[in-house]
Order: sequence, then structure tokens, then C-alpha cells
Amino acid sequence: MITALQIKNFKGWQDTKPLRLAPITVFFGTNSSGKSSIGQFLMMLKQTANSTDRNRVLHPGDDKTAVDLGTFDDLLNQHDQSQELDFSLEWAPPKPMGIEDVLTENKFSGSKIRFEATIGFENGKGLRAICRKFKYKFTGEQDNSFLAGMVATEAAGEFGLETDGFEAVRKQGRVWPLPHPTRFFGFPDELNSYYQNGETLNDLAFELQKFLRGIAYLGPLREEPRRRYDWAGETPEDVGTRGERWASAFLAAVDRKIILPGKRNGIGFEAVTATWLQRLELIHSFTIAPVGKGLREYRVRVKVAASSPEVSIPDVGFGVSQVLPVVVQSFYAPANSTVMIEQPELHLHPDVQQNLADLFIAGVKSREAGSNRNIQFIIESHSEHFLRRLQRRIAEGEITEKQVAIYFCDSANGNSTIKPLEVDLYGNITNWPVGFFGDQMTDIAMMQKAGIRRRKQDAAK
Repeated sequence: MITALQIKNFKGWQDTKPLRLAPITVFFGTNSSGKSSIGQFLMMLKQTANSTDRNRVLHPGDDKTAVDLGTFDDLLNQHDQSQELDFSLEWAPPKPMGIEDVLTENKFSGSKIRFEATIGFENGKGLRAICRKFKYKFTGEQDNSFLAGMVATEAAGEFGLETDGFEAVRKQGRVWPLPHPTRFFGFPDELNSYYQNGETLNDLAFELQKFLRGIAYLGPLREEPRRRYDWAGETPEDVGTRGERWASAFLAAVDRKIILPGKRNGIGFEAVTATWLQRLELIHSFTIAPVGKGLREYRVRVKVAASSPEVSIPDVGFGVSQVLPVVVQSFYAPANSTVMIEQPELHLHPDVQQNLADLFIAGVKSREAGSNRNIQFIIESHSEHFLRRLQRRIAEGEITEKQVAIYFCDSANGNSTIKPLEVDLYGNITNWPVGFFGDQMTDIAMMQKAGIRRRKQDAAK
């Protein structure tokens, strides 16, 4: 789970300032305020971690990736090539990470891991992006003092090792400098050749890579429903950025049992999905079955009401097909994952929008195989109805104010700004920003004044 994030000089952001991320983190804001960029940044890091090109510092994307952010120049705030992209990321692994110095047998452990990196153009010119420095650090009250990273030296293309609490011991022979890092987070292979205990540090990069691979992203423009879906037995990583793999994910998970909040026993994945589609008041029931024996084509049939006939999913309201990937992803995500969803409320009635808050709370509190699933949701939304239900559930104690982080993004003079909304234990937002969800009170007051004026005009006729 991501616990903290800060990004500098990325697209519209000069500096997000340190952000606390909770099990349910929601970004609201005006159009073009930069709220989507935060999720895009995390997906870019994941794309880079998944890339087979170890020399590529960042992978902004292409037509085959979840996000395509252009070139490194496009990433920099105001396209200023003299700037550097700085960021820090802190996450809590499912169990404390432990590493051991192979020379001294000293052991280090961390309940939270902090990673920082600085990336810029080589020589300040728009030719090639390089990672100037990165470092890993264990944080937390009970954690061992430990820091390890790399930093560029004055000589072009040469790097030094930076450590604190851990002593890296050189092998005998000529002291060669280290080459550039692999991607933006990895120690080069030469580390093992130059240092007797260098292999100890490789576990850090592996842990970051594993964490980034646990991030899933579902975009706002979800695929239109189909009359038939193909599934050949594969287990997809997620439902896809447009929800295009929701049926495959659903079918791959049919044997899983999820324990919903307040329940003692688990129910099958199909029952979980049907339960939430009913609670969202979209349909009464649905089935997904092969078109024929031995065929890889599947057909989805739904009933809007108990007395309604079964129909194909394209023949019901568009909202069902839009929310199905959201429901499936919420429970399909493996334990300790981070799920990012843009505008889950798109094309949905206000009643359904508010019930989405309950869906995500259930996703956070659900269990599987006897353990908490420890799922984190990062949501970008424009829905007041979603927020109000979230506030209500905090007041009712269904979820605590500590388990929720809410931010309001805005834009001024071409730069994005962000404001954390302070939520008390009664669900009240104590620093409600001006213009949040529009100026409703002014609209109501003006409507009342217009009504009085028109009644006077009518009475004078």
C-alpha cells in the first residue's frame, strides 16, 4: 500500500508537496487541474518496471501501454529542460522487508520503504534522460537505520554508491566507478563485481519492482458491452485499462471465495459480483456461460428485475457495462494491491454513484483465505454523491477518517495546486474549498430571487 507520495516538476505540477495516501484516497478537482496526472505518473513507473529495456530510465508509454505521456520533454513542467523530475514514494509491504549483509550477517528490516529519485536531461540538454540519483530508506519507529542508493559524480557517466547504516566493502583491485543505474531504480550488474556484499542491495530494487507490478489502472472510457466474450483459460493481471478483460478476469476467479465485511464465511466470486450489482441497484441477476459445449465464447445474460426476462448485456442500460469492470476489479485484485480508477461514476445515476463508496469500503474491508486483502483504492472523481456517502460512512463508523484521504486539485497560472481536505471523525470536511462542486448555494439563492420576481410580475398583470 502506498502511504506517501510527492512529485516535483511533472507536467502541471511544480510540487504536489507530501501527500498522505490512505486505503481509500480520492482526488476531486476542476478540469485540467492535474488530478489525472498523479495516477498517470504511477502508471508510468509501473510501465518502466515492466519494460524489458533495462537502460531506459523512464517509459512514458506507447500505443501498447496503459498511458502514453509522450517524451521526457513532455513530462517536465513548462517543458523546461533545465528542470529535474524529482519524486519520492513510500509504501508498506505486506510484511516487513528484511535484508542481510552477507559479510557481517547484520540484518536490516523495514515496515515501510521510502524511495526517492531525481531524473533530468544529460548535461541539461534535451538529448537523453538520465537518473542522477536514487536511494532507498527504511522508515518507521521500529525499523533499522538503513539507506542505500546511487548518485552521479562529476565525471560524465560515472556514479558512486551512497549508504548509511550499511558498509559496502570493495573487492581488491582497481577502484572502478559504477556505471549508470538500470532504469530509474536498479543497481547495475557491476555492483556485484566491485563490492563483496553488493548483492545484498539487489533485493531493494526487486521489492520496488514487485510493488509497482501490484498497481492496476482502470480508465474512465470503458469498453462498450459485447454480445460474446472470448476466454481460453488465461488469468489476466487485471480487467484492463478500458475494462476489456473483465469477463476473462471474472471467469478466472470463479473458484475464489471472498469474505465480505460483516460475514463469517466466504462466497464465490460470481456471488460477490452479483451481490454488488444488486446493491448498486443496476440488475437483479446475471449469468455468464459458454455459448456451446467446448467453445471458448461466453455470453452474458442479465435480468433487470425478478420478473424480467433474461437479455443480453448490450440490451440493458449502458451503466451496467460501465460498472461491471469496476466491481470485478475491486475484488479480483490480488491481496496487497493498489487499484486506481478514474471516474468510476461515469454514466451512472446519482443513487448508483453514492453506492460506489460502499463498494470500495467493502473492497478495503474484505478478506480472502483467512486474511485481510489489504487493497488500496486511488479514485479520481467528480461525484458529490460519492463523497457524501463516504462522509456518511465515516460518521457511522463503517470506516475511520484515518482510512480515507481526500484532496481537491485546482489550477492557477498554468500550475496545479492541491489541498488536503480535513475530515473529522463525524465525516465533516472542516476546510471546504470555495467552488467545490460549483457554487450551489448561490444558484439556490438566485433561483429563489428569480421565483419571487416572476411571481410579483405575474401578480401585477
